[in-house]
Amino acid sequence: MKGTMLEIKNLTKSYGYGDEQKIAVDDISLSVAKGSFFGLLGPNGAGKSTTIHCITGIAQPTSGQILVDGVDVVKNYKQARSKVGLSPQEFNVNIFNTAEQIIDYMGGYYGIKKEAREKRVDELIARFHLEEHRHKVFQKLSGGLKRRVILGRALVHTPDLLILDEPTAGVDVEQRHDLWGYLRELNKRGKTIILTSHYLEEIQELCSDIAIIDNGKIVANGTKQEFMKGGKSVEERYLEITRN
Repeated sequence: MKGTMLEIKNLTKSYGYGDEQKIAVDDISLSVAKGSFFGLLGPNGAGKSTTIHCITGIAQPTSGQILVDGVDVVKNYKQARSKVGLSPQEFNVNIFNTAEQIIDYMGGYYGIKKEAREKRVDELIARFHLEEHRHKVFQKLSGGLKRRVILGRALVHTPDLLILDEPTAGVDVEQRHDLWGYLRELNKRGKTIILTSHYLEEIQELCSDIAIIDNGKIVANGTKQEFMKGGKSVEERYLEITRN
């Protein structure tokens, strides 16, 4: 048995009060095995980002439980958060910091000592071909370079679970394929990856397991092979499910 990296049990997240309450995630349960490459799909506003925010502690669950590698994300926030690397859709950084500073500061946040941190930052700068951009401020980088910096920041503390929210938005085709190769390499080495993407060919290319969330509920969950039964593409199956 591989074991479970992420266990979501009856998660509900609502915003607002009284009659103004909006349920963003509605009693969902989901399990992600260690070492899997998991695709989380859904239309805009379906509850994907809210679920990710609850996993990473950005939002507090209204009810239910989330365990990362057996650690409760609410009761043991710091320990659970250290196991997760998040590459968010939005660029939530100080745009006047350099690429190097952004990755380095995150390493410091996780308590990595200076010497080890410098080595790790150098590794990530090299792996994402950022050498000539390391001292440029984030604001001046292209969209594709910004994505690489954010991914480097997510990986600096060598997390067990990597969550990628639209990681190739605004990235050209060549860079996208380079990133795919790197993610496959990480996954082969045992990293558990959760990917959300509107590029459904990306999900089909990379993921072994897929779940679809719509209107705050899990409406489909299974292996890629199950989704593609009868010769259908992931995109065709996705449209069938979300249009019903």
